[in-house]
Amino acid sequence: MNPSCNLFVIGPTGAGKTSVGRRLAAHYGLPFVDLDQEIERHCGVDVATVFEIEGEAGFRLRESALLDECSRRPGVLLATGAGAVLAPSNRRRLAERGYVLWLDVTIEQQLERLARDTRRPLLAGDDRRTRLEAMAVVRGPLYREIADLAVPGAHEAVTAGSERCIDLIDRHWQRQHDTLTAAP
Repeated sequence: MNPSCNLFVIGPTGAGKTSVGRRLAAHYGLPFVDLDQEIERHCGVDVATVFEIEGEAGFRLRESALLDECSRRPGVLLATGAGAVLAPSNRRRLAERGYVLWLDVTIEQQLERLARDTRRPLLAGDDRRTRLEAMAVVRGPLYREIADLAVPGAHEAVTAGSERCIDLIDRHWQRQHDTLTAAP
């Protein structure tokens, strides 16, 4: 949705949604919400434990419920989890309730950025490349479907990447300040 008072950040694992999202929130004076952190806060355990106990299906139900709640807040920057776009209802909510920024990265960039990361349950195991490629085939078209703006990844520091995003967002986002009421 453009114009909007909300900015939503989507993209694959390792795209920088949380790191860039925090900087964008500070720049635009918006409260920052990381959807995975909200899930952890509500459950009292980390995402990996939710996956272990409830499986991916249980995690996705929790994710959808919190995405609905968080995306209703006016004037928020929400960084979603990489798989939040899998549910059609989540894609609809994101597209209707905010300006959607897609941080797009290559498989190579993901592998480089996630080389030491052991916390992501869907990347557990040996062949990360194959898993990331399979996720990209399914999720890439879904990101594209709802994105108002796509920003390709680059080999740069988070600060430089955030500044590049701000420059592009400023040219495209018709920001409405918190004069809107929460979406139905």
